[in-house]
Amino acid sequence: MKRKGLSPIVIIMVLALIIGVASAPAAEEKPRETTVSTGVGDQKGVAVTIYNVNLGLVKDMRNIKLLRGRGDLRFMDVASQIIPASVYIRSLAEAEGLRVLEQNYEYDLLSPQKLLDKYVGKEVKLYQKNPYTEREEVVTATLLSNNGGPVFRIGDGITFGHPGRIVFPGVPEDLISKPTLVWLIENDLAERQEVEASYLTNGINWRADYVATLNEKDDSADLAGWVTIDNKSGAAYRNAKIKLVAGEVNRVKDERQYLGKMTALAEAAARPAAPQFREESFFEYHIYTLQRPSTIKDNQTKQISLVTADNIPVKKELLFHGAQYYYRSQYGEVMTNQQVGVYVEILNRKEDNLGIPLPKGTVRVYKRDSEGSLQFVGEDSIDHTPKDEKVRIKLGDAFDVVGTRKQTDWEKIAYDTYEAAFEVSLRNHKKEDVAVRVVEPVPGDWTMLSSSHPYKKTEAHTAEFIIPVAKDKETILRYRVRMRF
Repeated sequence: MKRKGLSPIVIIMVLALIIGVASAPAAEEKPRETTVSTGVGDQKGVAVTIYNVNLGLVKDMRNIKLLRGRGDLRFMDVASQIIPASVYIRSLAEAEGLRVLEQNYEYDLLSPQKLLDKYVGKEVKLYQKNPYTEREEVVTATLLSNNGGPVFRIGDGITFGHPGRIVFPGVPEDLISKPTLVWLIENDLAERQEVEASYLTNGINWRADYVATLNEKDDSADLAGWVTIDNKSGAAYRNAKIKLVAGEVNRVKDERQYLGKMTALAEAAARPAAPQFREESFFEYHIYTLQRPSTIKDNQTKQISLVTADNIPVKKELLFHGAQYYYRSQYGEVMTNQQVGVYVEILNRKEDNLGIPLPKGTVRVYKRDSEGSLQFVGEDSIDHTPKDEKVRIKLGDAFDVVGTRKQTDWEKIAYDTYEAAFEVSLRNHKKEDVAVRVVEPVPGDWTMLSSSHPYKKTEAHTAEFIIPVAKDKETILRYRVRMRF
C-alpha cells in the first residue's frame, strides 16, 4: 500500500508552528532583586567613642551577604541624630572589593501625619461601627487634603472629621519605619563578609560625677568617681566597646571641617586596651576605655564607676575675699556681715592615693553627723584636672564665722597716688579655733605701709593674710596701703 505524503497545506502549518515557537519571546524572567537590607540582627560588634561635647563616633560591624555586582545596601538601625557627612563604610574582608558609588541618608520616617500626606489624592478605606447593628461598615473614600485634618470625598459628597478608622492599602516606598543609610555599591565578593560602617552622631554625651565623704576632722576624704552617659542619639548600642574622650574638642558649624580630625582621634581611641576604665593620654586629650562591653539604650542615662580612692588628705580653708573697687574711692563701711567661704582642697597625686587625670564634672561632698548618718555639705564643678594638680571645691559659706570690712581712711596724696586704710573684723562663734585666709585684691602699684598681721604678696595685685581667730572671739586686721595708678 502506497503511503500518502503530507499535503502542502499541512507542511506549511507545521513549519509555521515550529517557526512561531522558535521565534516566540522567552518567558519573562523575574527581575533580579538588587537591594540588600541589614539590621541590628546582623550586628557582630559595635564600638562607641563618646566625647564630652555631645558627640559620639559609632563603629558598627555587621556580617552581610551582599549581591555581586551593582546594587543597593540598606543599612538600618542607625542613630537618628547621625551626621550624614561623616558616614564611611568599608569591607573588613577585602577593602578593594566593596566600592561606594552613592550614599544617601533616609529619614522620612513613617508616622500618621506623613502617611496621610502621602495618600492625598488616593483612595483609602474608612471603617466605622454602626451603632444599631454593632457591625463595622467599610466606605471607600478619596483623601483630598490633610491640612489641619483629613478631608475626604465619599461618593458625591465631601466631608471631614470622619469618626471612622482610616485603613491604607500599603506603605509608600519613600516612607521608612526607621532612619536608614542607603548605599549604591559595587561588590566583588560572593560570600558573606564583615562590613563596618562608622559615623558621627549628635545626642550622646558623658560627664564625670564625684562623691567625696569627709572624715570627722575634715582632714581626709574618700572619693568615688562615676561616669554618667546620656544617650539621646536615637539608637541603642548593645554590648558595645565604650571609650570616653576628655578634653575641650573644638567643634565648628560645618561638621565636615572637623570630621578628619575627629575620626583620627577616635581611631586612636579604638586601640585595644586592658581593668573598669583604663586611662591614656592622646594628643591634648585623655581617653578612658571601659574594659568590658556594656549596653547603652536609647533615651537612657547610665552610670559606670570611674575611680575610687580612700583616705585622701584634705585641706579645709575659710576664705574672706575683698574686691578692687573698695580701693578706688572713700566708702566707709564697705560691707556688713560679708560671707566667709568654705573650701576643701585635694592634691591629685599618687602619694595621696590619687594621681590620675580627673575629667571635669561635679563633686558632691558628704559628711556623717553625730548619729553616723551621711549629710550633704555642698557641691562644686571642677575642670579637667591633670595629675599633681589641685582640686579646689567650694562647699558654701560658713554659718558661725562672720566678717566685716570697713575703710577707716582714704587720702589722695598726688594726682596718681592714694592711700587707704582698712579694718577687717572676723568673729568666730564655733566651738573650736579657726584660721581665716583674707585675700585683698589691691589695684595699681602698691606698697603696704603698715599691717597688724603678717601678709604675703602672692600676686602683683594681691595681698593675703592668714588670721587666727579663737573660739567665741573676734580678731581685727588693720592695714594701710599706698597705691599708684
